[in-house]
Amino acid sequence: MAIPITELSPSEAAASLAARGGSEWTRQLIDELDRTVRTDPLDRFVTLWDLSNAAAARVFGVSRQAFTKWRKAGPPAIRSAAVADLASATDLLDRYVKRERIPAVVRRPAKQFGGRSLLEVAEQDDTPAVLDHVAAMFDLRRTQP
Repeated sequence: MAIPITELSPSEAAASLAARGGSEWTRQLIDELDRTVRTDPLDRFVTLWDLSNAAAARVFGVSRQAFTKWRKAGPPAIRSAAVADLASATDLLDRYVKRERIPAVVRRPAKQFGGRSLLEVAEQDDTPAVLDHVAAMFDLRRTQP
């Protein structure tokens, strides 16, 4: 009789699932588990864009120490619109781009921004433009006649 997976250690469970599911299935499982566990918008933004606290702080125009406090206690209400824009952009990127490619996508210069990247636009306090651009990237209606 098989031992329930919850009675295994996390490392034993991971090894067992990886052996059964194969690498692509295991990667998809990890992504789904991460989406289930990592629900804080700032945490998802920092993780998926592969940012340090200092780099994320630059996006919001605050010190690294202030941003670290935000991650623990939440951002101030005045920053809620910017956080929401970046959270929505991050969710779209997560839906349509392989996770390991997101950091490259947000750092790639874009003609629409005069050769600046999404990250650079975000750092210039234009998070609505970041969200609009990411939404346009995946708007399939654009490709239809």
